[in-house]
Amino acid sequence: MMDRNSLIGMFLILLIVLGYGYLTMPNEEELKAMKHKQDSIALVDSLSKIKHVEIKQAVTDTVEKIQQLPDSLRDETAKKLFGSFYKGALGTEQFTTLENEKIKVTLSNKGGKIYSVELKEYTTYDSLPVILFKGDSAVFALRFPGQNKEINTSEFYFAPQGTSASVKGNETTSVAMRLADENNNYVEFAYKLKGNSYVVDVDVNVSGGQSMIAAGTKELAFDWSYKAAQMEKSRENEANVTSIEYMNTEEEYDYLSPTSDDEEKLEEKLKWFAFKQQFFSSVLVSKDGFSNPTLKVTKEPETSRNLKTLSASLTLPYSGKSSETNSFSFYFVPNHYSTLKSYELGMEQLVPLGWGIFGWVNKFVVIPVFNFLGQFISNYGIIILLLTLIFKIGLLPLTYKAYMSTAKMRVLKPEIDELNKQYENKDAMEKQQATMALYKKAGVNPLGGCLPMVLQMPILIALFRFFPASIELRHKAFLWADDLSSYDSIFNLPFTIPFYGDHVSLFTLLMTVTTIIYTKMNSDLQGSNPQMAQMKWIMYLMPIMFLGFFNSYASGLSYYYFLANMVTFGQQFLFKYMVDENAIHAKMQENKKKPVTKSTFQKKLEDMTKQAQAQQKAKKK
Repeated sequence: MMDRNSLIGMFLILLIVLGYGYLTMPNEEELKAMKHKQDSIALVDSLSKIKHVEIKQAVTDTVEKIQQLPDSLRDETAKKLFGSFYKGALGTEQFTTLENEKIKVTLSNKGGKIYSVELKEYTTYDSLPVILFKGDSAVFALRFPGQNKEINTSEFYFAPQGTSASVKGNETTSVAMRLADENNNYVEFAYKLKGNSYVVDVDVNVSGGQSMIAAGTKELAFDWSYKAAQMEKSRENEANVTSIEYMNTEEEYDYLSPTSDDEEKLEEKLKWFAFKQQFFSSVLVSKDGFSNPTLKVTKEPETSRNLKTLSASLTLPYSGKSSETNSFSFYFVPNHYSTLKSYELGMEQLVPLGWGIFGWVNKFVVIPVFNFLGQFISNYGIIILLLTLIFKIGLLPLTYKAYMSTAKMRVLKPEIDELNKQYENKDAMEKQQATMALYKKAGVNPLGGCLPMVLQMPILIALFRFFPASIELRHKAFLWADDLSSYDSIFNLPFTIPFYGDHVSLFTLLMTVTTIIYTKMNSDLQGSNPQMAQMKWIMYLMPIMFLGFFNSYASGLSYYYFLANMVTFGQQFLFKYMVDENAIHAKMQENKKKPVTKSTFQKKLEDMTKQAQAQQKAKKK
């Protein structure tokens, strides 16, 4: 048992321990500091364990937590996480604008990027501003290996070197976004905008790169992407032409698939590449060419307002000098043929006018006539009417020749029928020879009606490409159509009909009905023919098939084809009263009396036919 003195001693020791603990206990401020220190260590540890796919959101969350730390720990923690650029890791997003009469470019200090671009002269189908891209849907970043970790500029806050400005005329204004390290070395995006221009020039400046960028680095990675939003009434039509198109430094033009997901890693340098939609494009142009480009197109869900994600990754040269600059330009442009052609970069190919002869017809015939009429007439429905009349009058000689050939065939038909009866049970080749001999004597070319129609096809197909691609027709109303570049609708169906759609286009109906009437009229003019009878159902089926296709197509095109059919009806009735079939018949009879002269080609053809005939007879024996 302990004596009294021992108990008193232990009690005194306990009091001393408790008193010391009380006197040395941290106050509330010291407890907070200890907690912040622990949080700082935890933040550094947690970020090192984050997976790559989660890094963007994790960095955002981490920065928010760092900014809640006291001043004494904030910089220390940020430096551990972000290296020498730690000051740029902390901040709040702010915006700077460059603006002229055509475009408004909004710059964000977060990443120093182009945050959004608005084309001020245009609106979307639902009357909203045309904004090519905006906010987090756009990626604009430079990536390079730092001294201790990879640097991605999209994670940092840049310091604006300049203020918002609006320019007019030929004025030029500029704003630079600068990301500096602790030693005032920096990466900078310097933007320039001229008045009355769609072009934004960009200089990527690197100063003191030896201190920021890992030794041995030969190139800097550059990423640019955004989600292309729907701007036109027909989402399907717009999505089917939204893609990435490009031209290499050898002036060779190509594109990624506009109808499916696609990706290409290119070995050649690119002169420019474009994130292209139906009527607007964002084009990145380099004088020296972009190296190691990877281009990618990915479809967005049909329920989304966005059509596709368009992305590009490429490299910029870096040589390790104390100061370096890479320059390129953004062209935020409407897909207007004359505007794009004026840049002399081959960008006019972004307007799909067709390949070969069809493109030539559009470039050298359709567009010049269309632009000429547009100088005097503001109503594009009237312009299309005049365009139709000009082309139909220009093709009138061919149309008349086709009608005359049909008239001759119709006059000669009784003799052809008689010939068919005469050779009904005889060799088919003999019948063919006799028929061709009759044509020759009468002075009739059985293909005379086909050739003029074939010569008209380039214009018909060229216009098929021109109207849906013509930005001049965009949002231009005529009669019941509110947009000649898109479909017209007189009634919206409460359901969707397969291969037709969920609306009724009146111009398409008028085009289909008049095409069927024209087919019937043409069939009657040619008369009954066993071979034509077999094809007749196909001739009537084609307009019905086109009904479904054109129902969601540009109403300006359906309107043109409808007008063309109506003008053709007028021409046919005019020819009918002008042409005397009795005189044609008399002329044919006169032709039969004349000696038939055969060309060398005809003689060779007859000799070949006789040889083939002899071979057939030999086989039968």
